[in-house]
Amino acid sequence: MAKTDSTGSTWRYRWAHRQTDRRQRTFRDADMAWRRRDDALRRLRTLAGSFQGSVEAGAGLPMELAPGEVVFWTLPAAQLVEVRHTAVLPAPELTVDPDPPTLRPRRPEGIKVTDAGLAVLTNRRLVLLGGRGRRDWAYGRMTGLAHDPAAPVTLIQVLDRRRTSGLLLPTGAVADFRFKLALAFADAIEQRAAVIAQLDELLAEHAQTQPFRPGIVTPAQARPFARVPGGRRTVAVAAALALVVPAMLFESDPPVRPGSDVASAATPAATATPAPRPVGPAVQVEATIAPKPRKKATPAPTPPRPRTAAPQPAGERRCGAPANPFGYDFCGGYRIRKPAERTCDFFECAPGFWSGRGYLVQCRDGKVSLTGGQRAACADHQGVRRTVFT
Repeated sequence: MAKTDSTGSTWRYRWAHRQTDRRQRTFRDADMAWRRRDDALRRLRTLAGSFQGSVEAGAGLPMELAPGEVVFWTLPAAQLVEVRHTAVLPAPELTVDPDPPTLRPRRPEGIKVTDAGLAVLTNRRLVLLGGRGRRDWAYGRMTGLAHDPAAPVTLIQVLDRRRTSGLLLPTGAVADFRFKLALAFADAIEQRAAVIAQLDELLAEHAQTQPFRPGIVTPAQARPFARVPGGRRTVAVAAALALVVPAMLFESDPPVRPGSDVASAATPAATATPAPRPVGPAVQVEATIAPKPRKKATPAPTPPRPRTAAPQPAGERRCGAPANPFGYDFCGGYRIRKPAERTCDFFECAPGFWSGRGYLVQCRDGKVSLTGGQRAACADHQGVRRTVFT
């Protein structure tokens, strides 16, 4: 026996079941992607806090460690590459890429492989122990660092070497190597806390994007057009066609059969005797004095046409943010860490606004706060609602 709703309708029940199933599938896919990214961020956060090396890890390596130097990480099957044409690389940055790009196991043009061996990452330098010798890149002498976004290649420039060189690694180890290299470099310049703060900020922003489980669709929510295949879209297209097609037929010329115009021209027109013009009674016209020519009236001056007002500029894109001269909105862009002095004249600021040490966010009660990226962001205002951008 088919299931029905309270009105005895079977199609409404089927429609509600399909809609609920579709929403649940969409939620499951979004929730799974969100959890994968959350696990990756938390793994990086844990690794950044517990990233410690040891002297014992360097035992057996054909290299001598300097006093206070510890080994963080080793990787075999690394290749030494050199750039044929010298190029200036960007300065090393302490940036974390939580979504590493998909890399292809290829060697870019203009780069040649000169050696292969074991890559060693310490708290002082990056070393390649190859068959032809050893190549060192000391963190304190690095002037440039670049990761290829499409190939597993990392290029490094140092002060005491003219030619740019680097490493070509297996694609499966690239993301781990690049993150650990950033941690080792940050640790060497005593900036590991900046990397950890960046990861905490990414985790706080990611928590705001967690998908919500959709509600159950009931048969009472079904509309009559839901019974039509395609739903509301099919009804709208049919209504548009019903209005456009008759209008096109009305404005178009009637069809003409081929040869009809020739046939009508060849047919002689019927000759008819023209009717005589009616003759009116004779009227005697008396001579009259010619009227005096009238003076032409001077036309009134045409009033000038009113000027058309210049078109007003389109409204600014604010996505719900109040109008302000700073260009702050909720649409996207760059986070605001140093807001303008008159920010509180246009936004409702939370108490102690200027004592915050984060970026600008809007709390769930409507007030804005400078605690974005912190664990206690908007703690007294029902939590963070969204970020303010510029």
